[in-house]
Amino acid sequence: MAKGYWVSVYPAISDPEGLTAYNKLARPAVWAGGGRLLSRGGRVVAHEAGITQRVVLIEFDSFEQAVAAYESEAYQKALVALPDGVERDFRIIEGID
Repeated sequence: MAKGYWVSVYPAISDPEGLTAYNKLARPAVWAGGGRLLSRGGRVVAHEAGITQRVVLIEFDSFEQAVAAYESEAYQKALVALPDGVERDFRIIEGID
């Protein structure tokens, strides 16, 4: 079964405190959904039209599990806390089996 991944790229963060509040709610929701943090805001070398800002990569055992974690009540509560001062490009993608 192919794994599932959450990929988040943050082109702009003008409210870092708000992002911290979101993270406090999102982290336990992701863990409860079976997610494993692989990368969070480390070093980035961007090429072409790439973005060098914060990138977060979370792995799940399956694509379906990744979707279910996003749709969970706990994660939906975390999304409410994500402030307007945070621009985010978020995707759920299926890995290669």
